[in-house]
Amino acid sequence: MARFEGNTTRDTIIKTLLEGNTEDMDDKGREAIDRIKGDKVTQPVISLSHNTASIVAGADETFDAIRSYLEEREIDARLDVIGSLGLITAEPLMDIQLPGKARVTFGKVFSEKVSDILDAVFNNFIPKEYVLGQHFNELHEPWENINYVNELPFFQSQKRVILNNCGRINPGSVDEYVVNGGYRSFLMAIRNYTPEEVCDLIERSGLRGRGGEGYPTGKKWKNTLHAPAEKRFLICNAGESDPGAFMERMIMESDPHSLVESIAIASYAIGAQKAYIYLESEYETACRRLQNAIDQARGYGLLGDDIFSSGFNLNIQLHQGAGAYVCGEETALIASIEGKRGMPRPKPPYPSHRGLHNQPTVVNNMETLLNVPVIVRDGPAWYKQIGTDKSSGTKVFSISGKIERSGLVEIPMGTSLREVVYKIGGGVPDNKELKGVLVGGPAGGALTYENLDTRIDYEELKELGCTLGSGAVVVMDEHTCILDTVKYYMHLLEEESCGKCIPCREGTRRMHEILENITTRPREENGSFTLQRFKGVINLERLAHVVRDTSLCGLGQRAANPILSSITAFREEYEEHIFERKCPAGVCQELSTFYIDVDKCTGCTICAQKCPTGAIVGSAKKPHFIVQERCIGCGICYDSCKFGAVIRK
Repeated sequence: MARFEGNTTRDTIIKTLLEGNTEDMDDKGREAIDRIKGDKVTQPVISLSHNTASIVAGADETFDAIRSYLEEREIDARLDVIGSLGLITAEPLMDIQLPGKARVTFGKVFSEKVSDILDAVFNNFIPKEYVLGQHFNELHEPWENINYVNELPFFQSQKRVILNNCGRINPGSVDEYVVNGGYRSFLMAIRNYTPEEVCDLIERSGLRGRGGEGYPTGKKWKNTLHAPAEKRFLICNAGESDPGAFMERMIMESDPHSLVESIAIASYAIGAQKAYIYLESEYETACRRLQNAIDQARGYGLLGDDIFSSGFNLNIQLHQGAGAYVCGEETALIASIEGKRGMPRPKPPYPSHRGLHNQPTVVNNMETLLNVPVIVRDGPAWYKQIGTDKSSGTKVFSISGKIERSGLVEIPMGTSLREVVYKIGGGVPDNKELKGVLVGGPAGGALTYENLDTRIDYEELKELGCTLGSGAVVVMDEHTCILDTVKYYMHLLEEESCGKCIPCREGTRRMHEILENITTRPREENGSFTLQRFKGVINLERLAHVVRDTSLCGLGQRAANPILSSITAFREEYEEHIFERKCPAGVCQELSTFYIDVDKCTGCTICAQKCPTGAIVGSAKKPHFIVQERCIGCGICYDSCKFGAVIRK
């Protein structure tokens, strides 16, 4: 971690960094600040993106290769780690900055590429086959004929407000965070505003909750602030159990101090002296970096008692949950922190009046809180200029699925899905057709190609039966079966239901069961079974409405969204599965019928040897045949045939 050197005392450094006063700073202190900001680089600096995604891609091996390269050649260079820029498909990312030159980012830097890249850069040459782009800084000389990173299609349409530090600073360094303006909004809040005035700022900004239905954040804070109580609590819900959602983990791993500062301001605004961060224990890197950030903030006097002589006291505690999806509901989350089983309770009373330990409590999604320092720093009027009239600010999305460029993006509210999928994400790879988009995770909904001009805001998505939810955008191509995808989501919701209320417990199980019947070959063809199957299919939509309208908490209420939205958007595909017993995408293999083309079959017997039911018959070196009465549609023969003789219909 970077540290200050020279004769500058720690108290002067803190005053300089947090208050912006450089008059009393000596030359060595100012040089130290410039060095940490990257404005003055006296030796080569190599920074490697180090987060869960890059580690999976091989960042640890790349780091070892860089270190070995520098040691073997005795090169005096600094090797740091940074967070993620968000472009997951290009991980591991490596930045190199030579003295006086612009910082350059390289993508997909695996260990075997390290020597080639470093050899070239240390000889003042940029190998274009590896480079992503360079970063603009008026103090640094740019490299010729190298694009800037913000000109890349992935970044052009983004407005990085809360992701601004991600991929730029060392997540383990409080110095780098503070030098780049960190914690100044917190000091501004506790010195210049009363708690009521901070709530007013948030209310005037139009900030709405990013994790659910978009309830006004300022209003929620005021309800808690005005509730009579002995003490108040703030809980940051940083748990993320949705398939396809990884934004909160990436931010915590890339810029943990921003979350600490956000929680500090929010706690001051509602009068809380104790705050909790709730996240999955499986997020080991995020947990470690968050705890380090909390410890560093406490060491700088930004947490604890009488913070900067303001009279405000605050302690932040990490609470590592077991990853239960239902704990995304605020009352279930509160029960988990209290040491109870994570189960929701009826509302009212709302947590703003009776929450943790029966005291007024604010539960905010992590992304909601990350907007707070920006609003305090730049003002609610500036913030409200971003987005739409009813949905101000930006929204962070994780884009994945059948997409050219997957990753973490931040866009202004009101941006169309088409721009997200095609301009930022690069569209569907291999020239395949886009089938649809799943927005908001398991509790979200399905949209078709015709819906891509929909603007991303609460109202427009709600009209189409979707919610912003977790911020996951999963892109589907022509080879994706919508029923198979919805069935996966329903299985997850069935497993994650706490079982407290009957509509959710039984409804999710029954909806998943009906989808299983639709996507698999019937076990028997007698009349009673067929009648039972069709009765279930006919009642699927009605059942989804009942589950949505009668469930106790958000898990059950939104569990019907994938069913209802996909039936509306892809009714023809449902009908093909139900009436023709056919999967157009070829994913539901049990609905497929397999044949062998006798003209292509060489009689190699591989398919017959692997068939689990002995449905393939024939002699060696002679064409084989499939006995349809024995075939279960597993598709093993189709996958194992090397001659393309097995045909699926």
